[in-house]
Amino acid sequence: MRARPQVCQALLFALALHTNVCYGIKWLALSKTPAALALNQTQHCKQLEGLVSAQVQLCRSNLELMHTIVHAAREVMKACRRAFADMRWNCSSIELAPNYLLDLERGTRESAFVYALSAAAISHAIARACTSGDLPGCSCGPVPGEPPGPGNRWGGCADNLSYGLLMGAKFSDAPMKVKKTGSQANKLMRLHNSEVGRQALRASLEMKCKCHGVSGSCSIRTCWKGLQELRDVAADLKTRYLSATKVVHRPMGTRKHLVPKDLDIRPVKDSELVYLQSSPDFCMKNEKVGSHGTQDRQCNKTSHGSDSCDLMCCGRGYNPYTDRVVERCHCKYHWCCYVTCRRCERTVERYVCK
Repeated sequence: MRARPQVCQALLFALALHTNVCYGIKWLALSKTPAALALNQTQHCKQLEGLVSAQVQLCRSNLELMHTIVHAAREVMKACRRAFADMRWNCSSIELAPNYLLDLERGTRESAFVYALSAAAISHAIARACTSGDLPGCSCGPVPGEPPGPGNRWGGCADNLSYGLLMGAKFSDAPMKVKKTGSQANKLMRLHNSEVGRQALRASLEMKCKCHGVSGSCSIRTCWKGLQELRDVAADLKTRYLSATKVVHRPMGTRKHLVPKDLDIRPVKDSELVYLQSSPDFCMKNEKVGSHGTQDRQCNKTSHGSDSCDLMCCGRGYNPYTDRVVERCHCKYHWCCYVTCRRCERTVERYVCK
Protein backbone atom coordinates (compact mmCIF):
# COMPACT_ATOMS: atom_id res chain seq x y z
CA MET A 1 0.00 0.00 0.00
CA ARG A 2 1.33 3.42 -0.93
CA ALA A 3 1.46 6.15 1.66
CA ARG A 4 -0.81 9.13 1.11
CA PRO A 5 0.88 12.28 -0.20
CA GLN A 6 -0.18 14.20 2.92
CA VAL A 7 1.43 11.57 5.15
CA CYS A 8 4.63 11.69 3.10
CA GLN A 9 4.71 15.48 3.37
CA ALA A 10 4.23 15.27 7.14
CA LEU A 11 7.06 12.75 7.42
CA LEU A 12 9.32 14.90 5.28
CA PHE A 13 8.49 17.93 7.43
CA ALA A 14 9.29 15.99 10.58
CA LEU A 15 12.55 14.80 9.02
CA ALA A 16 13.41 18.37 8.06
CA LEU A 17 12.86 19.44 11.65
CA HIS A 18 15.00 16.58 12.87
CA THR A 19 17.83 17.33 10.47
CA ASN A 20 17.84 20.93 11.66
CA VAL A 21 18.35 19.80 15.23
CA CYS A 22 20.69 21.46 17.66
CA TYR A 23 23.86 19.52 16.91
CA GLY A 24 25.75 22.12 18.91
CA ILE A 25 24.43 20.85 22.25
CA LYS A 26 23.95 17.17 21.49
CA TRP A 27 27.27 16.64 23.28
CA LEU A 28 25.38 17.23 26.56
CA ALA A 29 24.37 13.56 26.20
CA LEU A 30 27.87 12.93 27.62
CA SER A 31 26.25 13.55 31.01
CA LYS A 32 24.87 10.01 30.68
CA THR A 33 28.27 8.43 30.03
CA PRO A 34 28.52 5.30 32.22
CA ALA A 35 31.21 5.33 34.89
CA ALA A 36 32.38 1.96 33.61
CA LEU A 37 33.65 3.59 30.40
CA ALA A 38 37.28 4.35 31.25
CA LEU A 39 37.89 6.83 28.40
CA ASN A 40 41.56 5.93 28.29
CA GLN A 41 41.74 4.62 24.72
CA THR A 42 40.96 6.43 21.47
CA GLN A 43 38.47 3.78 20.37
CA HIS A 44 36.28 4.82 23.32
CA CYS A 45 35.57 8.10 21.50
CA LYS A 46 33.25 6.34 19.05
CA GLN A 47 31.20 5.01 21.97
CA LEU A 48 30.34 8.51 23.19
CA GLU A 49 26.85 9.68 22.33
CA GLY A 50 26.00 13.03 20.77
CA LEU A 51 29.34 13.89 19.13
CA VAL A 52 29.82 15.04 15.54
CA SER A 53 32.86 13.72 13.63
CA ALA A 54 34.94 16.82 14.41
CA GLN A 55 34.33 16.29 18.14
CA VAL A 56 35.25 12.61 17.84
CA GLN A 57 38.54 13.69 16.26
CA LEU A 58 39.14 16.19 19.08
CA CYS A 59 38.42 13.39 21.55
CA ARG A 60 41.03 11.17 19.91
CA SER A 61 43.69 13.87 19.86
CA ASN A 62 42.88 15.22 23.35
CA LEU A 63 41.73 12.10 25.18
CA GLU A 64 42.83 13.49 28.53
CA LEU A 65 40.18 16.22 28.23
CA MET A 66 37.20 13.92 27.95
CA HIS A 67 36.61 13.23 31.66
CA THR A 68 36.53 17.00 32.17
CA ILE A 69 34.09 17.47 29.27
CA VAL A 70 31.83 14.73 30.64
CA HIS A 71 31.92 16.55 33.99
CA ALA A 72 31.03 19.82 32.21
CA ALA A 73 27.98 18.21 30.57
CA ARG A 74 26.72 17.09 33.98
CA GLU A 75 27.32 20.55 35.43
CA VAL A 76 25.29 22.15 32.60
CA MET A 77 22.32 19.94 33.49
CA LYS A 78 22.48 20.88 37.17
CA ALA A 79 23.12 24.60 36.61
CA CYS A 80 20.30 24.96 34.09
CA ARG A 81 17.75 23.15 36.26
CA ARG A 82 18.81 25.20 39.29
CA ALA A 83 18.64 28.53 37.44
CA PHE A 84 15.14 27.90 36.08
CA ALA A 85 13.58 26.03 39.00
CA ASP A 86 11.26 28.99 39.62
CA MET A 87 10.15 29.44 35.99
CA ARG A 88 7.43 27.84 33.86
CA TRP A 89 10.15 26.55 31.54
CA ASN A 90 12.31 24.75 34.07
CA CYS A 91 14.95 23.30 31.73
CA SER A 92 13.69 19.75 32.30
CA SER A 93 13.85 19.00 28.56
CA ILE A 94 17.65 19.32 28.62
CA GLU A 95 17.75 15.87 30.19
CA LEU A 96 16.39 14.38 26.96
CA ALA A 97 19.79 14.92 25.30
CA PRO A 98 20.59 14.16 22.56
CA ASN A 99 16.92 13.89 21.42
CA TYR A 100 15.57 17.30 22.33
CA LEU A 101 12.09 18.74 21.91
CA LEU A 102 11.39 21.85 19.87
CA ASP A 103 12.03 24.20 22.79
CA LEU A 104 15.74 23.47 22.30
CA GLU A 105 15.80 22.34 18.67
CA ARG A 106 14.53 25.64 17.29
CA GLY A 107 16.15 29.05 17.59
CA THR A 108 14.32 29.96 20.79
CA ARG A 109 15.23 32.10 23.77
CA GLU A 110 15.60 28.88 25.79
CA SER A 111 18.05 27.34 23.33
CA ALA A 112 20.00 30.63 23.40
CA PHE A 113 20.49 30.23 27.14
CA VAL A 114 21.50 26.56 26.91
CA TYR A 115 24.05 27.23 24.16
CA ALA A 116 25.57 30.06 26.18
CA LEU A 117 25.67 28.04 29.40
CA SER A 118 27.13 25.00 27.63
CA ALA A 119 29.96 27.04 26.10
CA ALA A 120 30.70 28.67 29.45
CA ALA A 121 30.58 25.38 31.35
CA ILE A 122 33.03 23.48 29.18
CA SER A 123 35.60 26.30 29.34
CA HIS A 124 34.98 26.67 33.09
CA ALA A 125 35.58 22.96 33.69
CA ILE A 126 38.77 22.87 31.62
CA ALA A 127 40.18 26.02 33.28
CA ARG A 128 39.53 24.55 36.72
CA ALA A 129 40.98 21.15 35.73
CA CYS A 130 44.23 22.89 34.75
CA THR A 131 44.40 24.43 38.22
CA SER A 132 43.79 21.17 40.02
CA GLY A 133 46.47 19.37 37.99
CA ASP A 134 44.04 16.98 36.32
CA LEU A 135 45.23 17.81 32.79
CA PRO A 136 48.80 17.15 31.64
CA GLY A 137 48.59 19.70 28.83
CA CYS A 138 48.15 22.77 31.03
CA SER A 139 48.91 24.19 34.45
CA CYS A 140 48.09 27.32 36.46
CA GLY A 141 47.05 30.48 34.69
CA PRO A 142 49.59 33.29 34.16
CA VAL A 143 50.46 35.80 36.87
CA PRO A 144 48.71 39.13 36.10
CA GLY A 145 50.91 42.00 34.96
CA GLU A 146 49.25 44.62 37.19
CA PRO A 147 50.16 44.89 40.90
CA PRO A 148 47.67 43.19 43.26
CA GLY A 149 47.31 46.17 45.57
CA PRO A 150 48.74 47.19 48.98
CA GLY A 151 49.35 44.29 51.35
CA ASN A 152 48.74 41.74 48.60
CA ARG A 153 51.06 39.56 46.55
CA TRP A 154 50.40 37.32 43.58
CA GLY A 155 50.71 33.62 44.35
CA GLY A 156 48.64 30.49 44.50
CA CYS A 157 47.38 28.86 41.31
CA ALA A 158 45.14 30.89 39.03
CA ASP A 159 42.41 29.27 36.95
CA ASN A 160 43.78 28.85 33.41
CA LEU A 161 41.00 30.72 31.63
CA SER A 162 42.86 31.22 28.35
CA TYR A 163 43.42 27.47 27.90
CA GLY A 164 39.86 26.74 28.97
CA LEU A 165 38.46 29.18 26.42
CA LEU A 166 40.69 27.85 23.64
CA MET A 167 39.91 24.16 24.09
CA GLY A 168 36.32 24.71 25.14
CA ALA A 169 35.52 26.72 22.00
CA LYS A 170 37.19 24.11 19.78
CA PHE A 171 34.92 21.42 21.17
CA SER A 172 31.60 23.24 21.69
CA ASP A 173 31.69 25.23 18.44
CA ALA A 174 32.72 22.30 16.24
CA PRO A 175 29.15 21.20 15.37
CA MET A 176 28.17 24.69 14.13
CA LYS A 177 31.10 24.69 11.72
CA VAL A 178 30.03 21.48 10.00
CA LYS A 179 28.54 22.07 6.55
CA LYS A 180 24.98 20.95 5.80
CA THR A 181 23.76 21.17 9.41
CA GLY A 182 20.87 23.59 9.68
CA SER A 183 20.28 27.05 8.33
CA GLN A 184 22.90 29.78 8.28
CA ALA A 185 20.70 31.91 10.56
CA ASN A 186 20.62 29.16 13.20
CA LYS A 187 24.37 28.64 12.98
CA LEU A 188 25.05 32.36 13.42
CA MET A 189 22.64 32.55 16.36
CA ARG A 190 24.21 29.56 18.10
CA LEU A 191 27.78 30.74 17.56
CA HIS A 192 26.85 34.21 18.83
CA ASN A 193 25.18 32.86 21.98
CA SER A 194 28.08 30.50 22.65
CA GLU A 195 30.42 33.49 22.55
CA VAL A 196 28.11 35.38 24.94
CA GLY A 197 28.50 32.45 27.35
CA ARG A 198 32.29 32.66 27.14
CA GLN A 199 32.10 36.42 27.62
CA ALA A 200 30.07 35.89 30.80
CA LEU A 201 32.75 33.45 31.95
CA ARG A 202 35.50 36.02 31.32
CA ALA A 203 33.53 38.56 33.35
CA SER A 204 33.40 36.11 36.27
CA LEU A 205 37.19 36.06 36.68
CA GLU A 206 37.96 37.80 39.97
CA MET A 207 40.77 38.25 42.46
CA LYS A 208 40.70 35.74 45.30
CA CYS A 209 42.96 36.02 48.33
CA LYS A 210 44.13 34.07 51.36
CA CYS A 211 45.35 35.69 54.55
CA HIS A 212 48.73 35.13 56.19
CA GLY A 213 50.03 36.58 59.44
CA VAL A 214 50.43 36.02 63.16
CA SER A 215 47.19 34.87 64.84
CA GLY A 216 45.20 35.48 61.67
CA SER A 217 46.17 39.15 61.49
CA CYS A 218 46.06 39.07 57.67
CA SER A 219 49.12 41.30 57.40
CA ILE A 220 49.88 39.75 54.01
CA ARG A 221 47.44 38.30 51.51
CA THR A 222 48.35 35.88 48.73
CA CYS A 223 46.07 36.50 45.75
CA TRP A 224 45.28 34.86 42.41
CA LYS A 225 42.70 35.13 39.65
CA GLY A 226 39.88 32.61 39.98
CA LEU A 227 36.56 31.99 38.27
CA GLN A 228 33.24 32.29 40.07
CA GLU A 229 31.15 29.14 40.44
CA LEU A 230 29.20 28.02 37.37
CA ARG A 231 25.91 28.75 39.15
CA ASP A 232 26.95 32.42 39.32
CA VAL A 233 27.69 32.46 35.59
CA ALA A 234 24.30 30.79 34.99
CA ALA A 235 22.60 33.52 37.04
CA ASP A 236 24.27 36.19 34.88
CA LEU A 237 23.16 34.38 31.72
CA LYS A 238 19.61 34.06 33.06
CA THR A 239 19.49 37.85 33.39
CA ARG A 240 20.56 38.09 29.76
CA TYR A 241 17.94 35.45 28.84
CA LEU A 242 15.20 37.60 30.35
CA SER A 243 16.28 40.57 28.21
CA ALA A 244 17.24 38.57 25.08
CA THR A 245 16.73 40.19 21.68
CA LYS A 246 14.69 38.68 18.85
CA VAL A 247 16.64 38.88 15.59
CA VAL A 248 16.17 38.32 11.88
CA HIS A 249 18.68 37.24 9.26
CA ARG A 250 18.85 39.90 6.58
CA PRO A 251 21.35 41.44 4.16
CA MET A 252 23.62 44.20 5.42
CA GLY A 253 26.07 45.25 2.75
CA THR A 254 27.29 42.23 0.81
CA ARG A 255 26.46 39.61 3.46
CA LYS A 256 23.56 38.55 5.65
CA HIS A 257 23.74 39.31 9.36
CA LEU A 258 21.60 38.88 12.46
CA VAL A 259 19.94 42.18 13.31
CA PRO A 260 17.33 43.05 15.99
CA LYS A 261 13.85 42.45 14.57
CA ASP A 262 12.31 45.61 15.99
CA LEU A 263 15.46 47.74 16.15
CA ASP A 264 17.23 46.89 12.93
CA ILE A 265 18.95 50.26 12.88
CA ARG A 266 21.66 48.84 15.15
CA PRO A 267 23.77 45.67 15.06
CA VAL A 268 23.41 42.95 17.66
CA LYS A 269 25.41 43.67 20.81
CA ASP A 270 28.18 41.22 21.69
CA SER A 271 26.84 40.91 25.23
CA GLU A 272 23.20 40.06 24.48
CA LEU A 273 21.60 36.69 23.92
CA VAL A 274 19.60 36.50 20.68
CA TYR A 275 16.85 34.25 19.36
CA LEU A 276 15.04 33.76 16.06
CA GLN A 277 11.72 32.22 17.09
CA SER A 278 9.31 33.13 19.86
CA SER A 279 8.53 30.57 22.55
CA PRO A 280 5.13 29.42 23.81
CA ASP A 281 4.04 30.45 27.31
CA PHE A 282 4.78 26.88 28.54
CA CYS A 283 1.47 26.80 30.44
CA MET A 284 -0.01 23.70 28.81
CA LYS A 285 1.64 20.47 27.79
CA ASN A 286 2.34 20.43 24.05
CA GLU A 287 5.27 18.36 22.87
CA LYS A 288 4.92 19.77 19.35
CA VAL A 289 6.37 23.03 20.67
CA GLY A 290 8.47 21.47 23.44
CA SER A 291 6.24 22.52 26.35
CA HIS A 292 5.83 20.21 29.35
CA GLY A 293 3.20 22.49 30.91
CA THR A 294 3.01 23.45 34.57
CA GLN A 295 0.34 21.02 35.83
CA ASP A 296 1.48 19.46 39.13
CA ARG A 297 4.39 21.91 39.43
CA GLN A 298 4.97 23.25 42.92
CA CYS A 299 4.34 26.97 43.41
CA ASN A 300 4.87 29.56 46.12
CA LYS A 301 1.65 31.04 47.47
CA THR A 302 3.33 34.04 49.09
CA SER A 303 5.70 34.92 46.23
CA HIS A 304 5.18 37.75 43.75
CA GLY A 305 7.82 36.43 41.37
CA SER A 306 7.86 33.86 38.58
CA ASP A 307 7.36 31.00 41.08
CA SER A 308 4.12 32.50 42.43
CA CYS A 309 1.03 30.32 42.17
CA ASP A 310 -0.67 32.92 39.98
CA LEU A 311 2.12 33.00 37.38
CA MET A 312 3.32 29.41 37.61
CA CYS A 313 -0.20 28.00 37.33
CA CYS A 314 -1.20 30.41 34.51
CA GLY A 315 -4.39 31.38 36.33
CA ARG A 316 -5.70 27.79 36.55
CA GLY A 317 -5.52 27.72 40.34
CA TYR A 318 -3.68 25.36 42.65
CA ASN A 319 -4.26 22.57 45.15
CA PRO A 320 -2.87 22.67 48.69
CA TYR A 321 -1.46 19.61 50.43
CA THR A 322 0.46 18.94 53.60
CA ASP A 323 3.84 17.30 53.81
CA ARG A 324 5.66 15.91 56.84
CA VAL A 325 9.32 16.88 57.02
CA VAL A 326 11.83 15.11 59.28
CA GLU A 327 14.93 17.11 60.17
CA ARG A 328 17.72 17.27 62.74
CA CYS A 329 17.06 19.48 65.76
CA HIS A 330 18.17 20.22 69.33
CA CYS A 331 21.79 19.55 68.39
CA LYS A 332 24.43 19.53 71.14
CA TYR A 333 28.20 19.68 70.90
CA HIS A 334 30.08 17.28 73.15
CA TRP A 335 33.73 17.71 74.16
CA CYS A 336 35.57 16.38 72.29
CA CYS A 337 34.51 16.24 69.47
CA TYR A 338 31.14 15.15 68.26
CA VAL A 339 27.58 16.43 67.86
CA THR A 340 24.35 14.66 68.76
CA CYS A 341 20.95 15.70 67.42
CA ARG A 342 17.36 14.65 67.84
CA ARG A 343 15.02 14.04 64.90
CA CYS A 344 12.07 16.37 64.77
CA GLU A 345 9.03 16.18 62.56
CA ARG A 346 6.99 19.14 61.36
CA THR A 347 4.12 19.62 58.96
CA VAL A 348 4.46 22.08 56.06
CA GLU A 349 1.82 23.22 53.61
CA ARG A 350 2.69 23.07 49.91
CA TYR A 351 0.83 24.01 46.74
CA VAL A 352 0.77 22.46 43.27
CA CYS A 353 -0.74 23.80 40.06
CA LYS A 354 -4.02 22.39 38.78
